[in-house]
Amino acid sequence: MDLHILDHRLRVTSISKNGLANFTHSLIKLIFLRNRTRCKFFSLTETPENYTVVLDEEGFKELQPSEHLQVESSIWLPLNVVSNGNASSSSQAVGVTKIAKSVIAPLAQQHVSVFMLSTYQTDFILVKEKDLSVVISTLEEEFNIYKEVKGDCVPVHGQDVSNGLQKNAIQPTVHPVLIPKNHFCVMSLDPDTLPSIATTLMDVLFYSTRFPADLLFTSSSGELWRMVRIGGQPLGFDECGIVAQISQPLADSDISAYYISTFSFDHALVPEEDIVSVADMLHHQRNEPANS
Repeated sequence: MDLHILDHRLRVTSISKNGLANFTHSLIKLIFLRNRTRCKFFSLTETPENYTVVLDEEGFKELQPSEHLQVESSIWLPLNVVSNGNASSSSQAVGVTKIAKSVIAPLAQQHVSVFMLSTYQTDFILVKEKDLSVVISTLEEEFNIYKEVKGDCVPVHGQDVSNGLQKNAIQPTVHPVLIPKNHFCVMSLDPDTLPSIATTLMDVLFYSTRFPADLLFTSSSGELWRMVRIGGQPLGFDECGIVAQISQPLADSDISAYYISTFSFDHALVPEEDIVSVADMLHHQRNEPANS
């Protein structure tokens, strides 16, 4: 398999709930007027706490400094796994489960913090730019690694940092989890349809209107998903192993999961039919005695 380092330098930001009105113009421009901005990577996630906005440096210029805007200090680089020339896919488990053992667990062992963005098509693994050499050295035995440069894929080889690689697995903090009763759908929208549904989508984003079902691409089975929220207090951005402690047991049980990191907490979406076994699994994990 191939691992691609995408040609974006990303910032992770948070907009407070009561400050959204200050950024309405910028968000509308970034989402709907793609020909009016040079932004090429944009993600918006709404949670009860805030709005998490992940965007490249060109997009970041559109956000005006404000007391309602928090900005994580690091530059993040997005990676994704590609198999046979296409974003990693499987007829079995989907989402972060596919890369839990090959990417997430090895990076956790090397004390590399990751920020995950699962989407309908692929999973983006964001790593801090300062950690890139360790990421490459850790994963180059498992993957052919390429860096995208102006549309071309250039092979990348690790520098000799083997002496700095960790030999022993860390014991990360096991964070509490919350399983709300909400049901979720995982969907996709063709960007070319944005102009025709802009008004509807703005109502959804800013006024919590229900999205018309006939405008969305969904899986043929139409399955519903349940959320597992990770963290009792805001997690921060320096701790490693948070994604691994959730994705590893799910991968062991071959349970699909979409994983979405936000500014405050992490979230995993698992099939509704698996939520009882996932809840039992995570409860057991949190009640196991710590290894000495």
